[in-house]
Amino acid sequence: MLFNSLNFMLFYPIVLLVYYILPAKVRYVWLLAASYYFYMGWNPKYALLIALSTLITYLSGLWIEKRSHNHRMQKVILVSNLAANLGILFFFKYFDFALENINMVRSRLGAGLIDRSFDVVLPVGISFYTFQALSYTMDVYKGTIRAERNVLKYALFVSFFPQLVAGPIERSESLLHQIKGLATMKGFDYGKMVDGVILILWGLFQKMVIADRAAILVDTVYDSYWLYGSVELILASILFAVQIYCDFGSYSIIAVGTAKILGIELMENFNTPYFAQSIKGFWRRWHISLSSWFRDYVYIPLGGGYGRSVIKCRNLMITFLLSGLWHGASWNYVIWGGIHGLYQIVGNLTIPYRRNIKERFAVKGNSISYKMGKAAVTFVLVDFAWIFFRADSLSDAKGIVEGIFTRWNPWKLFDQSVYHLGLDVREIHILTAAVVLLFLVDLIRYGKDQMIHCFLQEQCIWFRWGMMFVLFFSILIFGAYGPAFDVKQFIYFQF
Repeated sequence: MLFNSLNFMLFYPIVLLVYYILPAKVRYVWLLAASYYFYMGWNPKYALLIALSTLITYLSGLWIEKRSHNHRMQKVILVSNLAANLGILFFFKYFDFALENINMVRSRLGAGLIDRSFDVVLPVGISFYTFQALSYTMDVYKGTIRAERNVLKYALFVSFFPQLVAGPIERSESLLHQIKGLATMKGFDYGKMVDGVILILWGLFQKMVIADRAAILVDTVYDSYWLYGSVELILASILFAVQIYCDFGSYSIIAVGTAKILGIELMENFNTPYFAQSIKGFWRRWHISLSSWFRDYVYIPLGGGYGRSVIKCRNLMITFLLSGLWHGASWNYVIWGGIHGLYQIVGNLTIPYRRNIKERFAVKGNSISYKMGKAAVTFVLVDFAWIFFRADSLSDAKGIVEGIFTRWNPWKLFDQSVYHLGLDVREIHILTAAVVLLFLVDLIRYGKDQMIHCFLQEQCIWFRWGMMFVLFFSILIFGAYGPAFDVKQFIYFQF
């Protein structure tokens, strides 16, 4: 069930209506039932996996807390819990990838190939809810939270439908705490409803007007990259950066909006990432819930930034390689993660040299031009890495990079060739206007440190409701619906 589908437009109002009719003390039961129904919309069998992960982590949390006097036993329980959940994740997400690489090695060694007689289907959102459940047991182990006794409330924490299949990946001290407080929560809040509607409309605008429209041009070029030169490849790569930001960011914004109307606050997952002035700054603004998860549960346990320089570099590279692998069972994603790890390592190692250059040439670090230059360089580096993320294979990524640097065709900017890449003149103009609006909203977010709903709530009622109507009718009129209302799945569902 997609946020941008008719099914969800029917499902969510019913959930909302019943939720506020029911007594507050049983609302969590209704949300749990709605969450499992939402998830089973893809495949009812998937519910068994999320239920199994929930049960394992729930019992692990109780046993870890019960064995507080025996640290060794706590560690055994934690490791067993990690092995069980990561084993499930490995089987459904990485089994084919591992078998493919084993067979490649065996083939080069002249050994026979390992055959299999079954197909493994990737359950939607398994990486997200697995990491969310694992963070709970690790927090119980560290003693930062108490183990939850009510299995239904814990099950809702793992399966809460707004953020279930594509995040944000919530922490137990935030989401679980709010679920436990639903019984004492006040009733319907008109202000939160307006905020939620604004966020939902802005999310749908990003997804249907920008991301799905940009995807047409990106797919046209990347699917036949050998036919195009540098202009088309660079344009498609820039638009993919916009596409993935609007696609993934829109899901998180809609999740925050739908949860807010229910009285639950989810974390912000994106904070103007393309305004970042360094790769480190980019990862503080991009997919915040995942990057903070890897920081807290991988990077810091490895030793973080302490110790010798080589140890710091090792910890960074391991973290980013694992982050890349989390995104998908393909060497493309591993390389993408490795590139970002390399960016961070080079950035750390060159700090004194860059500082000396700034002092020698009297560079004004606080000037707008300097900050814009740093943001531009960061975007170029990030966009280069996106090529490996988007390409279908490493050989395709290599071919695209070669095409950018070897097939120069600047005249394509002036002969209207860009209007024959899947989008005509009208569609290009719509996309351009929408991206300009996106830039302005992000500029306000960056400058005033306000999300769009907070900014609009400060404006007069005519402007606020006027913007809501503009977004609503823009989605209706300019949304990319496909030839038969074939709504496009969100990119991160595959992770």
